[in-house]
Amino acid sequence: MPAFSAAQTLASPANPAPAMRRGGAAIRTTLAGALFAALLIVPLSAQAGEGARDGRIVVSGSGTVERAPDYARIHISVTTRSETVVEAVDANNDAVEAALARLEARGIAREDIETAGFRVFETPESRRNDDSLREQPGFTASHQLRIKTRDIDDVGVLAGDILGLEGMTFQGLDFALDDDRDAQDEARRRAVADATRQAGVLADAAGVSLGRLMLVGDAATSAISMRSEGMMMARMDAASPVPIVPPASLGYEASVRMEWAISE
Repeated sequence: MPAFSAAQTLASPANPAPAMRRGGAAIRTTLAGALFAALLIVPLSAQAGEGARDGRIVVSGSGTVERAPDYARIHISVTTRSETVVEAVDANNDAVEAALARLEARGIAREDIETAGFRVFETPESRRNDDSLREQPGFTASHQLRIKTRDIDDVGVLAGDILGLEGMTFQGLDFALDDDRDAQDEARRRAVADATRQAGVLADAAGVSLGRLMLVGDAATSAISMRSEGMMMARMDAASPVPIVPPASLGYEASVRMEWAISE
């Protein structure tokens, strides 16, 4: 029987030949390396694609528009006090009806008068500086009314009449439009035009051209110069005109954010 050296042991399923073991290890190493390289390439490629965003020109535009007011709103309150809630409310109802009658007698239509608020609250004890009781505790009922008038030029005369009426307190006034949607839409159009103009200036200065419009942000609008007179709580003894100068116009402002792609 031929002799075999230790290096010449036969290969078997349980004992693979050294050459085969070395070959399997080499294959496994190659596959692992390829897989690792692929894992590196995929993120790098994805990152490269995400970073390849086209250049943009981003601007914010604004637009304003003015409209003459259509009417004025005068805010008044009718306040009554009594020992109980029921008595305070009943007295307030009577006072409001009397106030409405006096306003209608001055040419104000009932449909131009509306309730803006109503509340009843406990009135605490009130004392003077010498600790004498000035006002008994009880309950107060307050009814806020809003009066609409289109006679804007003579709104000061009407305010003076109200200040001269017993039981009513003049709280202030403001001016408004019947429908301000057209004014808001025009302000939005002017905001878009302003943003487009700015983008054109920037593109020209940078030596590029505006490409496709990529984004138009929400054109939010807000009222500006909505004039409101201050609180006038004191009642006048005589019906004297209040020196109120109505605003020539009411302002509305809109803002918008827009983005364009850069075209070389």
